[in-house]
Amino acid sequence: MISSSVRGERFSPIIAQWVTTALRGAESVNVDLIDLATITLPDDGQLAPGGGPATEVADRIEAADAFVFVTPEYNHSIPASLKRLIDWHYGQWMLKPALVVAYGVHGGHVAVEHLRGILAELNMVTTRRCLGLPAPWNALDESGRFAPDDAVGEALQSAVAELGWWAGVLADARAHTPFPH
Repeated sequence: MISSSVRGERFSPIIAQWVTTALRGAESVNVDLIDLATITLPDDGQLAPGGGPATEVADRIEAADAFVFVTPEYNHSIPASLKRLIDWHYGQWMLKPALVVAYGVHGGHVAVEHLRGILAELNMVTTRRCLGLPAPWNALDESGRFAPDDAVGEALQSAVAELGWWAGVLADARAHTPFPH
């Protein structure tokens, strides 16, 4: 899972914790949370077509069979921190599925669509069921955890089930039917 906001007053960790709880309830899921606020990527001057020098998270991205991107919508797009992470890795993303969970004042739907286009360029498959969470800060419980209504929780469970299906299909395809580059 990728938690993409790096701002000081960010909401991404709260949403990432909610998604992590749902993922851990799914069958045979191992969650590896990459919080972009806690990693350092090399200087962009070292980027080349197809990536650049190995980063501290390259092996973790390579090892993953699927991804959940938790992202805010900033100025009708994704945060620069997420775009940088994506650009620093190329082959590690290829032929893997992704679920996008976006949030913002109006639900983060434009960020979802921008991210889908970027991921498609990397030969990733995004689930049809993506989540857009409008003003999730209004759905916190007394302990500060995200506690949306049941319909939102059910939507996440459906999206996670679809992600699991794609993860199995694409893992099998990567193992038995190599993609012609």
